[in-house]
Amino acid sequence: MKKKYQNGFFIFGIVLLVVMITQLDFGEVWRGLRHAGYWFFAVVALWGVLYIFNTSAWYIIIRSQVPPVNSTTHQEHTLTEKQEQALPSQQQPTPFSFWWLYKITISGFALNYATPGGLMGGEPYRIMELAPKIGTERASSSVILYAMTHIFSHFWFWFLAIFLYIFTQHVSFFMSILLTATGAFCVLGIWFFIAGYRKGLAIRAMNLLRHLPFIKRWAKPFIEQHREQLDTIDRQIAALHKQNPKTFISAVLLELLCRIFSALEIFFILLVIMPSVNYLQCILILAFTSLFANMLFFMPLQLGGREGGFLMSVNGLGMTASAGIFVALIVRLRELIWTGIGLLLIKIDKKK
Repeated sequence: MKKKYQNGFFIFGIVLLVVMITQLDFGEVWRGLRHAGYWFFAVVALWGVLYIFNTSAWYIIIRSQVPPVNSTTHQEHTLTEKQEQALPSQQQPTPFSFWWLYKITISGFALNYATPGGLMGGEPYRIMELAPKIGTERASSSVILYAMTHIFSHFWFWFLAIFLYIFTQHVSFFMSILLTATGAFCVLGIWFFIAGYRKGLAIRAMNLLRHLPFIKRWAKPFIEQHREQLDTIDRQIAALHKQNPKTFISAVLLELLCRIFSALEIFFILLVIMPSVNYLQCILILAFTSLFANMLFFMPLQLGGREGGFLMSVNGLGMTASAGIFVALIVRLRELIWTGIGLLLIKIDKKK
């Protein structure tokens, strides 16, 4: 990526991060940190591990797009076509390391956290960083595929949480209506992404932008000028689902496991005030909080939405409102710390 674009992402993210920090009540933050103690460091360290799950899912998607190298590449073509096909092939090595992609993953999520609209910050950054390594079209398709997989796993997580709630909690009449509506929403989302995997999503997404105010003036000429590239990206997206089902399933499972293990964050925090906390309850809190917060995707760092989600979730499970406020505060601090780390990693790069 050109230095001026890298600096632009960095400065933009830092400005938003400073604005969000100024919204904190520092007295409340200090009391929360003293109360959390060493568990706060466990929460921060946990996300260093969870980002490995995210990176692994993206890495295998990129690897699935690299064509295999036939072992006859460096030999004289004296064998018949049938004999060549019988020879073993090996995967081309990626032109970057897993840990370089890990750095890009963290920075991408940092920009997503800080940017209103969520995906408007991190995904362009990832494409621009990856394009010099594997080409613009392959970089674009891998980033779109990973974003689809990331969101797709969220729908499955919310959908499975409905059954977990039914089997572990008392379901009132109001809650049954809410769970039914949530289930319908998840099924619709799962169907939409499965259709997107089969036929591609780039053209569909751009056609949607053609109908949005302010953006449609830019979207229409962009689609006409880049239709061929968008078609190529859609074919690559469809190829992963059709030709590499193991890669597709592995990526989704890694992201789903990341969602389940990220409930450890809430578990660690609640241990401070509720030593008898149940891990299944933490999964439910995370599921319904993330569902509510993602409905407010247009807010930077989902300010207010996540806090409201925690309050509603803990109240629905019979916990006190103070527990929800405490969890929301520690999670917000963790997000700010990892957002700052991700933005600093944008500036850390090997000199060529």
